[in-house]
Amino acid sequence: MSPEVRALGLDEVLEILPQRIGDERGFFSETWSAVRFGELGLALTFVQDNHSYSAAKGVLRGLHYQLPPFMQNKLVRVVKGAVFDVAVDIRRGSPTFAKWVGVEISARKWNQLLIPKGFAHGFVTLEADTEVIYKVTSPYSPAHDRSIRFDDPDIAIAWPVPSTELKLSDKDRTAPLLRQAEVFGVAEGRVRR
Repeated sequence: MSPEVRALGLDEVLEILPQRIGDERGFFSETWSAVRFGELGLALTFVQDNHSYSAAKGVLRGLHYQLPPFMQNKLVRVVKGAVFDVAVDIRRGSPTFAKWVGVEISARKWNQLLIPKGFAHGFVTLEADTEVIYKVTSPYSPAHDRSIRFDDPDIAIAWPVPSTELKLSDKDRTAPLLRQAEVFGVAEGRVRR
Protein backbone atom coordinates (compact mmCIF):
# COMPACT_ATOMS: atom_id res chain seq x y z
CA MET A 1 0.00 0.00 0.00
CA SER A 2 2.68 2.50 -0.95
CA PRO A 3 1.38 6.05 -1.23
CA GLU A 4 1.55 8.15 -4.37
CA VAL A 5 4.01 11.04 -3.92
CA ARG A 6 3.99 14.28 -5.93
CA ALA A 7 6.68 16.98 -5.83
CA LEU A 8 5.16 20.46 -5.63
CA GLY A 9 8.02 22.55 -6.98
CA LEU A 10 9.75 23.57 -3.74
CA ASP A 11 12.60 21.49 -2.36
CA GLU A 12 11.14 18.46 -0.56
CA VAL A 13 7.59 19.83 -0.14
CA LEU A 14 5.50 16.83 -1.18
CA GLU A 15 1.85 15.99 -1.65
CA ILE A 16 1.23 12.45 -0.49
CA LEU A 17 -1.84 10.45 -1.49
CA PRO A 18 -2.33 7.37 0.70
CA GLN A 19 -4.23 4.49 -0.86
CA ARG A 20 -7.71 3.69 0.40
CA ILE A 21 -9.18 0.21 0.23
CA GLY A 22 -12.92 0.23 0.58
CA ASP A 23 -16.11 -1.71 0.25
CA GLU A 24 -19.73 -1.30 1.34
CA ARG A 25 -18.60 -1.11 5.00
CA GLY A 26 -16.27 1.85 4.50
CA PHE A 27 -12.51 2.00 3.92
CA PHE A 28 -9.06 1.38 5.36
CA SER A 29 -6.03 3.61 4.73
CA GLU A 30 -2.44 3.52 5.92
CA THR A 31 -1.65 7.23 6.35
CA TRP A 32 1.85 6.74 7.77
CA SER A 33 4.30 3.84 7.66
CA ALA A 34 7.93 4.30 8.72
CA VAL A 35 8.88 1.36 6.48
CA ARG A 36 7.03 2.48 3.34
CA PHE A 37 8.00 6.15 3.70
CA GLY A 38 11.58 5.06 4.45
CA GLU A 39 11.62 3.17 1.15
CA LEU A 40 10.73 6.49 -0.51
CA GLY A 41 13.73 8.17 1.14
CA LEU A 42 11.64 9.81 3.85
CA ALA A 43 13.14 8.41 7.04
CA LEU A 44 11.27 10.46 9.63
CA THR A 45 10.69 9.87 13.31
CA PHE A 46 7.52 11.57 14.46
CA VAL A 47 7.31 12.44 18.15
CA GLN A 48 3.99 14.27 18.47
CA ASP A 49 0.56 14.33 16.81
CA ASN A 50 -1.49 17.54 16.81
CA HIS A 51 -5.19 17.96 16.08
CA SER A 52 -6.80 21.33 15.36
CA TYR A 53 -10.47 22.14 14.94
CA SER A 54 -11.72 25.28 13.19
CA ALA A 55 -15.39 26.12 13.58
CA ALA A 56 -15.70 28.50 10.61
CA LYS A 57 -14.59 28.93 7.03
CA GLY A 58 -11.76 31.47 6.79
CA VAL A 59 -9.85 30.53 9.95
CA LEU A 60 -6.21 31.19 9.11
CA ARG A 61 -3.46 29.61 11.20
CA GLY A 62 0.12 30.55 10.40
CA LEU A 63 2.68 31.08 9.18
CA HIS A 64 4.40 29.03 11.92
CA TYR A 65 7.79 27.38 12.40
CA GLN A 66 10.29 26.52 15.13
CA LEU A 67 13.96 27.44 15.45
CA PRO A 68 16.80 24.90 15.91
CA PRO A 69 17.15 22.58 17.68
CA PHE A 70 13.33 22.16 17.57
CA MET A 71 12.77 22.52 13.82
CA GLN A 72 9.93 20.29 12.61
CA ASN A 73 9.07 18.20 9.60
CA LYS A 74 5.26 18.09 9.42
CA LEU A 75 2.91 15.62 7.79
CA VAL A 76 -0.47 17.37 7.53
CA ARG A 77 -3.83 15.84 6.68
CA VAL A 78 -7.49 16.80 6.97
CA VAL A 79 -9.97 14.35 8.47
CA LYS A 80 -13.03 16.61 8.15
CA GLY A 81 -13.54 19.57 5.82
CA ALA A 82 -10.88 21.24 3.69
CA VAL A 83 -7.98 23.70 3.92
CA PHE A 84 -5.67 25.56 1.59
CA ASP A 85 -2.30 24.55 3.03
CA VAL A 86 0.87 26.57 2.43
CA ALA A 87 4.61 25.98 2.85
CA VAL A 88 7.06 28.91 2.59
CA ASP A 89 10.82 28.44 2.17
CA ILE A 90 12.45 30.50 4.95
CA ARG A 91 16.00 29.14 4.55
CA ARG A 92 18.29 32.12 3.89
CA GLY A 93 20.59 31.28 0.99
CA SER A 94 18.09 28.91 -0.63
CA PRO A 95 17.38 29.61 -4.32
CA THR A 96 13.67 29.49 -3.41
CA PHE A 97 13.88 31.67 -0.28
CA ALA A 98 10.52 33.44 0.34
CA LYS A 99 8.78 31.32 -2.32
CA TRP A 100 5.62 29.45 -1.40
CA VAL A 101 3.52 26.56 -2.60
CA GLY A 102 -0.10 25.86 -1.69
CA VAL A 103 -2.41 22.93 -2.16
CA GLU A 104 -5.95 22.10 -1.12
CA ILE A 105 -5.97 19.29 1.42
CA SER A 106 -9.32 17.75 2.22
CA ALA A 107 -11.05 14.75 3.69
CA ARG A 108 -12.60 14.19 0.25
CA LYS A 109 -9.25 14.19 -1.61
CA TRP A 110 -7.57 12.16 1.17
CA ASN A 111 -4.24 13.82 0.47
CA GLN A 112 -1.47 14.95 2.83
CA LEU A 113 1.28 17.56 2.70
CA LEU A 114 4.83 16.91 3.87
CA ILE A 115 6.45 20.16 4.96
CA PRO A 116 10.18 19.88 5.67
CA LYS A 117 12.29 21.66 8.23
CA GLY A 118 13.18 25.13 7.02
CA PHE A 119 9.67 25.97 5.85
CA ALA A 120 6.99 28.04 7.55
CA HIS A 121 3.53 26.47 7.50
CA GLY A 122 0.03 27.87 7.48
CA PHE A 123 -3.47 27.08 6.31
CA VAL A 124 -6.87 28.65 5.86
CA THR A 125 -10.07 26.66 6.23
CA LEU A 126 -12.22 26.37 3.13
CA GLU A 127 -15.17 24.86 5.02
CA ALA A 128 -16.71 25.22 8.47
CA ASP A 129 -16.08 22.45 11.01
CA THR A 130 -12.67 21.51 9.61
CA GLU A 131 -10.31 19.21 11.50
CA VAL A 132 -6.58 19.00 10.71
CA ILE A 133 -4.21 16.38 12.09
CA TYR A 134 -0.47 16.68 11.72
CA LYS A 135 2.54 14.71 12.84
CA VAL A 136 5.78 16.50 13.79
CA THR A 137 9.37 15.35 14.25
CA SER A 138 10.16 17.64 17.22
CA PRO A 139 7.99 18.54 20.19
CA TYR A 140 6.42 21.96 20.53
CA SER A 141 8.83 24.37 22.21
CA PRO A 142 7.36 27.76 23.20
CA ALA A 143 10.87 29.27 23.43
CA HIS A 144 11.59 28.28 19.79
CA ASP A 145 8.14 28.99 18.32
CA ARG A 146 8.06 31.74 15.68
CA SER A 147 5.57 33.24 13.20
CA ILE A 148 5.63 35.28 10.00
CA ARG A 149 2.81 37.51 8.76
CA PHE A 150 0.29 35.69 6.59
CA ASP A 151 0.06 38.73 4.29
CA ASP A 152 3.77 39.54 3.97
CA PRO A 153 4.09 41.35 0.61
CA ASP A 154 7.55 39.84 -0.02
CA ILE A 155 5.95 36.36 0.03
CA ALA A 156 2.61 37.37 -1.54
CA ILE A 157 0.55 34.24 -0.83
CA ALA A 158 -2.64 34.11 -2.89
CA TRP A 159 -4.99 32.98 -0.11
CA PRO A 160 -8.30 31.78 -1.62
CA VAL A 161 -10.39 33.50 1.08
CA PRO A 162 -10.76 37.32 0.96
CA SER A 163 -8.74 39.07 3.70
CA THR A 164 -11.92 40.70 5.02
CA GLU A 165 -13.29 37.23 5.83
CA LEU A 166 -10.20 35.84 7.60
CA LYS A 167 -10.30 34.93 11.28
CA LEU A 168 -6.86 35.14 12.94
CA SER A 169 -5.37 34.88 16.41
CA ASP A 170 -3.67 37.96 17.86
CA LYS A 171 -0.35 36.12 17.51
CA ASP A 172 -0.84 35.61 13.78
CA ARG A 173 -2.27 39.09 13.15
CA THR A 174 0.77 40.76 14.74
CA ALA A 175 3.52 38.40 13.52
CA PRO A 176 6.63 40.04 12.01
CA LEU A 177 7.38 40.22 8.31
CA LEU A 178 9.87 37.72 6.91
CA ARG A 179 12.62 40.36 6.65
CA GLN A 180 12.23 41.01 10.41
CA ALA A 181 11.85 37.36 11.42
CA GLU A 182 14.46 35.12 12.97
CA VAL A 183 15.17 32.38 10.42
CA PHE A 184 18.04 30.02 9.59
CA GLY A 185 20.39 28.87 6.84
CA VAL A 186 19.68 26.44 4.03
CA ALA A 187 21.80 23.61 5.51
CA GLU A 188 19.64 23.39 8.63
CA GLY A 189 16.42 22.40 6.89
CA ARG A 190 16.47 19.01 5.15
CA VAL A 191 14.13 15.99 5.13
CA ARG A 192 16.39 13.55 3.33
CA ARG A 193 19.82 12.94 4.83
